[in-house]
Amino acid sequence: MGNLMGSWRYKEPSTVEECDSTWETDSESDELQPGGEEEDSGISESMSPADAVRDAEHASLLCCSSTRMKRSFYAAKDLYKYRHSYPNYKEPRRLNEYRNLRFYLNKIPLVPDGIYIEEILTKWRGDYEKLEHNHTYIQWLFPLREQGLNFYAQELTQDEIKEFQSTREAKRRFLLAYTIMLDFFGIKLLDKNGNVARAPNWQDRFQHLNESQHNYLRITRILKSLGELGFESFKLPLVRLLLEEALVEGTLPNMRHSALEYFIYTLRQHRQRRALLRFAQRHYQPPENFIWGPPKKKRIPASGSTGMKSGKNEVVEKSVGKARSPREGRNLEREADDMDDRKSGEWKTAKGSKVLQEGRGRVDLEEYIETIPL
Repeated sequence: MGNLMGSWRYKEPSTVEECDSTWETDSESDELQPGGEEEDSGISESMSPADAVRDAEHASLLCCSSTRMKRSFYAAKDLYKYRHSYPNYKEPRRLNEYRNLRFYLNKIPLVPDGIYIEEILTKWRGDYEKLEHNHTYIQWLFPLREQGLNFYAQELTQDEIKEFQSTREAKRRFLLAYTIMLDFFGIKLLDKNGNVARAPNWQDRFQHLNESQHNYLRITRILKSLGELGFESFKLPLVRLLLEEALVEGTLPNMRHSALEYFIYTLRQHRQRRALLRFAQRHYQPPENFIWGPPKKKRIPASGSTGMKSGKNEVVEKSVGKARSPREGRNLEREADDMDDRKSGEWKTAKGSKVLQEGRGRVDLEEYIETIPL
């Protein structure tokens, strides 16, 4: 059995579309699988930390570029791996020392600085210079099952995650660390449900956050760690607030791309990602550059249907039977209904050559794409 399982290989995703299942389903009952993971299609592959960091830094610069943006494959792959609970992850063979848990129990200091968690919680709050320029603490405060830039920090394991989630003192300190970072960003935690709002110091801190884009990497790590350590529900309020500030209030315009490309995709529930993306699409400027929405597909109206809106998507017909007039040809142009007003906006696509039978003739479409609301 061991050899059989050892020979199993995951299929590595090769496109953004293979990594992103946000718009694939309309079912609101299949959002979370046991353990909190997204439904797993069994395709995942680890990416190097260097690739993730390089792509994140590159993505943050794209918001200022005059060229049209494209979805980042490395970002999509990294977040796919996270949402599916690292299905191809091999835990280290060394003895699990639970170093992250012991750090949060104040039994060992973070390495290499030799600082204990209680010192951070009691002395670092409001010390924005230290929080900004020290780059070794973030991997200890918000551990993940992936290697960060501090190679002294140990990756989480499944067993350690279970122990952490069942240890009240560790979770208490984790939330305190979260509030310290929120304050550093200009945000305050309102309640035990994870709701957040602007802090009294929000103006100065937002200005700093808008200009210090390396902190967007920290936010992505914090969101991931919240989900790993039992606070998945805390992610949605934070991402929603950051989107509002970036897209509506205009206080964090440099964060737009990171929020859309990274922060939203840390959410494991399809429904939550779709709601945030629809919100973002309503406020994104220029709207034609919004690249995170449901794919625009072409559809052919059912025979005898009326009242459908004309749109930009064209259906090119080739007459096989009786010739059609230009007016009749134009009547075949249709656009998908606006899914924002519906409960869900998912689409399934079926590509191929289709033959439509109508009362006055036969239409053969070589590249027909049917859009079917689920």
